[in-house]
Amino acid sequence: MKYLFFCVACFIAFTACSKTDDTPEIGKVIVEIEKVEWELVWEDNFDKSGLPDGNIWRYEEGYIRNDEAQYYTKERVENARVEDGNLIIEAHKDNWEGKEITSASLHTYGNKEILYGKVEVRAKLPTGIGTWPAIWMLGNSIRNGTNWPDCGEIDIMENVGFDPDVVHGNVHTKAYNHVLGTNKGNKVTIEKPYDIFHVYTIEWYENRIEFFMDEIRYFVFENENSGYETWPFDKPHYLIINLAIGGGWGGQQGIDNNIFPQKYYIDYVKVFKEKN
Repeated sequence: MKYLFFCVACFIAFTACSKTDDTPEIGKVIVEIEKVEWELVWEDNFDKSGLPDGNIWRYEEGYIRNDEAQYYTKERVENARVEDGNLIIEAHKDNWEGKEITSASLHTYGNKEILYGKVEVRAKLPTGIGTWPAIWMLGNSIRNGTNWPDCGEIDIMENVGFDPDVVHGNVHTKAYNHVLGTNKGNKVTIEKPYDIFHVYTIEWYENRIEFFMDEIRYFVFENENSGYETWPFDKPHYLIINLAIGGGWGGQQGIDNNIFPQKYYIDYVKVFKEKN
């Protein structure tokens, strides 16, 4: 097996924070990363204008979770559309049908499922006090009666508008989750994710999940081989891309009513499997 060794120098424009014992320390140590060959399974380059591809994407609809302020709409181009080669998820304070704030949450459940492999998303984030964009995954089992977080959750990227230059990667399981204060994750400070496109990636193996920002690994979650309470990641998950407003985390410093509308740009989504 070949390995790629690289040293990330301290002058790089971001640093890793909240390091756990098994997390590579970006900017201070040499990080060893296994060089893996990948084979594309599916992708969406958002090259056809209009509504997102219904063969890939479905919609959450309504007020869904976390006491968030937005109402997620379905097949409403003002909130989710493909335009100029990007998926645009747009939040409005428009009082649409009596809903003060509208946005969109797209997911692949029922169309595309993922079990191991590489998930790569190139995106430019919205910003402003109250925004909470995310790229994340839930275990399919949540749709069949399994409770959260027993189903498993993989947060490929989260960002909150009151801390705009920081992105987070986390996992949630029955044993490790934010409700218990035991969730596992890390964060990186990066250059203007609201002005510049960055690539957010996970590589998901049977024994670990690795988190990357622009090809730099900043967090690794390892399978402890102690059962589903710590590793529900041996079953299919589905992908979610959403723009929340407010809520338990995004709304910790309130919502600035002057930020609207806010656009979340997704250039592409690519899903790979490891070559045999």
